[in-house]
Amino acid sequence: MSSLRARRMARNHRRMQRPARLNLVALMDIFTILVLFLMVNNGDVEVLQSDKNITLPESVSEQRPEESLTIKVTPESILVQGRAVERVEDALALEEMLIPSLQQELQHHAERAGPLSEEDEARGRSVIVMGDETMPYQLLQRIMSTCAAEDYRDISLAVSTLPEPALDAGQNTPEVAAR
Repeated sequence: MSSLRARRMARNHRRMQRPARLNLVALMDIFTILVLFLMVNNGDVEVLQSDKNITLPESVSEQRPEESLTIKVTPESILVQGRAVERVEDALALEEMLIPSLQQELQHHAERAGPLSEEDEARGRSVIVMGDETMPYQLLQRIMSTCAAEDYRDISLAVSTLPEPALDAGQNTPEVAAR
């Protein structure tokens, strides 16, 4: 018979000879919590895809926009959901206030979306206008008039949000909000 110490040493020696096992249960728990956290906190901020050619105006608005149709105005063209519909200089050169090609595109998107509910009928369809801070007011007015004529009356303007402490410093953040 061997001593207790010799048996303990032999048992530890046998245990050390076996290949190591990885306990995945704890790791899976951590990833589950992480995924759950990301899913819950994902809906707080809506970030619009920013364009390098567009410098958004700044705002301190806390209200976030609903997900809706996006009209992007670059220095060269007007895009609806990423599709070019009109050149800026052609839109400014028009005699009438409404932009016909933008009207057609908005009609197309309205037909695809279907009829509005009674609640939404009074408010109109929603649209986000994303334009450079140097965009001429006349162009913005034409775009907004065209949207209103096509029943897109819930118009939001995309802006860069300013965090509370940076209001005095005049710094902006890359987050994008609307209203």
